[in-house]
Amino acid sequence: MELSDANLQTLTEYLKKTLDPDPAIRRPAEKFLESVEGSQNYPLLLLTLLEKSQDNVIKVCASVTFKNYIKRNWRIIEDEPDKICETDRIAIKANIVHLMLSSPEQIQKQLSDAISIIGREDFPQKWPDLLTEMVNRFQSGDFHVINGVLRTAHSLFKRYRHEFKSNELWTEIKLVLDAFALPLTNLFKATIELCSTHANDASALKVLFSSLILIAKLFYSLNFQDLPEFFEDNMETWMMNFHNLLTLDNKLLQTDDEEEAGLLELLKSQICDNAALYAQKYDEEFQPYLPRFVTAIWNLLVTTGQEVKYDLLVSNAIQFLASVCERPHYKHLFEDQNTLTSICEKVIVPNMEFRGTSLYLFIKCICSQRPKNDFQHFTSQNINHH
Repeated sequence: MELSDANLQTLTEYLKKTLDPDPAIRRPAEKFLESVEGSQNYPLLLLTLLEKSQDNVIKVCASVTFKNYIKRNWRIIEDEPDKICETDRIAIKANIVHLMLSSPEQIQKQLSDAISIIGREDFPQKWPDLLTEMVNRFQSGDFHVINGVLRTAHSLFKRYRHEFKSNELWTEIKLVLDAFALPLTNLFKATIELCSTHANDASALKVLFSSLILIAKLFYSLNFQDLPEFFEDNMETWMMNFHNLLTLDNKLLQTDDEEEAGLLELLKSQICDNAALYAQKYDEEFQPYLPRFVTAIWNLLVTTGQEVKYDLLVSNAIQFLASVCERPHYKHLFEDQNTLTSICEKVIVPNMEFRGTSLYLFIKCICSQRPKNDFQHFTSQNINHH
């Protein structure tokens, strides 16, 4: 397929048809796209539509189609023909990062996923410039761009949490740390300062705290396999700022939604995870910081409400305390009788209680095999009573 206006128009029309609710229109369009996706320049036509189309619906559709195309075809399987020609592969890698970072968030997420899929196969050997291109964007000062980089890096590096240890994996992580650890730390410190500067600006804080959540997740991924020398040398910077964020309470970041966690809860949840990782795996190096984290996370638990939006935060906070108290050399932190009583009364018992919604679902599950009228009678008599 040539990179021509006619082919762009044809592709636009077929993408529109794939959104049609009528199967008689939608399915032939899907079949057509399947039939041409093996053609040279097909993925480049999709990327061109992303860049040049004036129709946002078509741009989103093209981004999803492109991501799914990459997911199906990028991996090269031994003894099978390559589904994407080499010139298309080179052109995609040369343009996709810039296009991703200059796109609206909805499209940015799709292209970020595509970059992660490509990165799993090609980074670092076949895509050595990826990290440099991403890190350079930290200097932009544009947090739409910065969050795009962070989101992509998180998708790319989170597999380090699950990979088996190997020389190849450690070589890759070392390469990533050499290029990424210092810029990430500098970005972390700069973002913290901006949070203080914009402490009364709700919209700015939402963007900045979205960045901090991604930074905290990246910290977890990059520290999971082993304690890198860089992070050991800079532990004071990271841990002091993590501790300060745990104790932060800004009303502008609070939400009225009782179900969905807000940015502040998500950040504190991830920090609890990070502290638990260090307490479990690097307790000797982490020991100077541990008592203050125990105090901060303990206070967090006893002051956090029972709403659903706090579930992840409470779970991660309890996991941290559990990882600490099971180690003999930390047991003195929990020996005081008042502390044990407080743990039972303010943490364990409240988190063992059924919520009304949980009780309803439990009863509904038990009664799922009973006749409908019996269930209605049971719930009306019992739930109203409780």
